[in-house]
Amino acid sequence: MKRRADTLDAVLRAQARRLPERTALVSPERRVGYRELDAAVGRLAGRLAALGLAAGDRVVVHLPNSIEFILLIFSLFRLGVIPVLALPGHRRNEIDHLCKMAEAVGYVIPDSCAGFDYTTLAEAVREGNPGLRHVIVAGHPDGDLDELFLPSGGSALPSYRPESEFPDPRSEGLALLLLSGGTTGAPKLIPRTHRDYLYNIRESAAVCGLDTDTVYLAALPAAHNFALGCPGVLGTLAVGGTVVLAPDASPDQAFPLIARERVTVSALTPPLLTLWLAEAAWTDADLSSLRLLQVGGARLGRAEAARVGPELGCRLQQVFGMAEGLLCFTRPDDPEETVLTTQGRPLSAADQLRVVDGEEREVAPGEVGELLVRGPYTVRGYYRAAEYNATAFTADGYYRTGDLVRITPTGHLVVEGRVKDVINRGGEKVPAAEVEDHLSAHPSVAQAALVGMPDQLLGERSCAYVVPHGTAPTLPELSAFLRERGLAAYKLPDRLEVVPALPRTGAGKVDKRELATGIAARLRAERLART
Repeated sequence: MKRRADTLDAVLRAQARRLPERTALVSPERRVGYRELDAAVGRLAGRLAALGLAAGDRVVVHLPNSIEFILLIFSLFRLGVIPVLALPGHRRNEIDHLCKMAEAVGYVIPDSCAGFDYTTLAEAVREGNPGLRHVIVAGHPDGDLDELFLPSGGSALPSYRPESEFPDPRSEGLALLLLSGGTTGAPKLIPRTHRDYLYNIRESAAVCGLDTDTVYLAALPAAHNFALGCPGVLGTLAVGGTVVLAPDASPDQAFPLIARERVTVSALTPPLLTLWLAEAAWTDADLSSLRLLQVGGARLGRAEAARVGPELGCRLQQVFGMAEGLLCFTRPDDPEETVLTTQGRPLSAADQLRVVDGEEREVAPGEVGELLVRGPYTVRGYYRAAEYNATAFTADGYYRTGDLVRITPTGHLVVEGRVKDVINRGGEKVPAAEVEDHLSAHPSVAQAALVGMPDQLLGERSCAYVVPHGTAPTLPELSAFLRERGLAAYKLPDRLEVVPALPRTGAGKVDKRELATGIAARLRAERLART
C-alpha cells in the first residue's frame, strides 16, 4: 500500500489498524466497528469514483446525523472529493446557492427525514444547476453498509475502482467546505485544509480530555463545525472513542441514548440546554455517565450555567468559536466563576487576537471591541469570494469576526454581542438583509426591516416590521411566501409589526435601534398585562 499523507482519512485508517474491533459509530439502526467502517469507506469511495467523481470535485452533503453521513464524508476524503456540508434545516434557497457557489457536481440527500420531501427539493435544485451531474440518495437501513447509497432513480452504484487508483491526498490540500453563519446574506464557504482541521480536532480533543473511553453523543447536527470538529465527531474518532449519533437533541431522543450507551461527552446550544435542564428533574434515564457538557453557539447566562453541575451531574465547558477557525474553551482547572461567566480562552498559544474600535484601533484592556483573529487553524479567505475577502480580512491577515468581546486579565473572552446585522436565534444565525430582501418581494410589502427581540428560551427571536402596499399581509401569509421562496424555517419571522413608515437615522438609514427598542418595550408591556 502506498504511503498516505496526514489527512482526515488517515485518522480513520490509523484507528482501524490500532483498534479494529472497537465500536466507532452507534445509531438507532446499527453499530459499526473501526475496521468495518474503514473497509466500507474504501468500497464506497471506489463506487463513487466509478460513478465519475474525482479529486477536486465538490459534492453538497445534506444529511442528518447518521452512519451514512460519516461513511460518506470519509469516502469523499479518501477520494479527494470536497464535501460541502449543508445543515439539515437548509432548503431550496440555501442549497441552490451552495451548489452554484461551489460549482457542485453532486448532491447527496436522505431517503426520508422528518417528513420532508428531499427528492422534490433535489429536482428543483438540479433544474437551476446544469453542472449538478449526480443526485445520490442515502438511507436504506435494511441493507448492509454497501447498500446505503443509491443514485436518484434507484439504480445501483457501479462496481468500485480499487483504492490503488485513487490519487495521493495532500495534508495541505482542501479537505472540506464549511458554512459561515451567513451574517451578511447567503452563507459563505469556508475552506478547511486537512492540516488545519486536523490541528483543530486534535488540540480540541486534548483540551477536552478525550481518549479511547470517550463516548460522544452527537446531538447537534454533525454537519455543523461545533459537533463535527470541536472536538466533536472527528475529534472522538481521532482518539479511538465511540460516536453515538442522535436524530436530534431533544431530551426524548438524547436521554435514552446517554443511559444506554453510557455517553460521557456531548455539546449543546443554550436553548437546548434549557430543555435538558427542564427534563432532567423528571426523567428516569440514568445520566450518571455524563462527565462533560459543552455549551456554545450563543451567549449562556450565568444562572443557567450554574445549574449544569447540580442538575445534570457533569462539568460545564463554555465554548466560543467559529467555523472560520478560532476556538475558545474554558478549562478543567479554571475557577468556577470563570467557567460560569466567560466563553473560554483560545485553544492555541499561537492564536493572535486583537480587540479594536470602529477605526480598528486597539481598545484599552478589558474594554469591549470587535474581535480580530489569525492563527494556525484560522482561514485567510473565504472560498471564491475575493471581493468579500477584501473587507472580511485585514491586509495583514486578521479575520474580522464581527463579534464584540472583552478580554479578562486571565485571557478569557466574554462575548458581548455582534457588530453585524444578524439575529442569533438560539445559535442559528439569521441574516437580516437576506430575509428583508425576500420580504420586500411580497406584492403587499412596500418596505421591510427585520430586528431581534429578546426571548427567554432562544435569546433572540426575529420581528419583521412591514410597511404595507395596499392590504397588509398576515404573518402566516408571509411565512408561506418565504417558505415558497425556499427559506429555512429558522429564518421565518417570529412576529409581524405593521407600521405606516420605518424610522430613519440622520443619514437616511433605517433606524433599527429604535425598532428593536420599541419591540422590546412592547414585549415588556405585554408580559406585565398578563400578570
